[in-house]
Amino acid sequence: MSDDTKTLIEQVRALPPEDRIALVEVVLDSLDQTDPAIDQLWVREATDRVAAYRRGELGAKDLSDVVARYRP
Repeated sequence: MSDDTKTLIEQVRALPPEDRIALVEVVLDSLDQTDPAIDQLWVREATDRVAAYRRGELGAKDLSDVVARYRP
């Protein structure tokens, strides 16, 4: 961790809670940036899967079965 980062962390800790929350929201938003090209690929994939399902080429499973499979 750089000295600048350590200094920033100290400054953030000194902020009032409302300001820290606002900062967290900004940081999280900066991490949630999407790539339009990847979004388009997912749209295409979803469209293809729905079309395959409607043609009878792809089956479906009940949500309860899927959830039960992954429950501890």
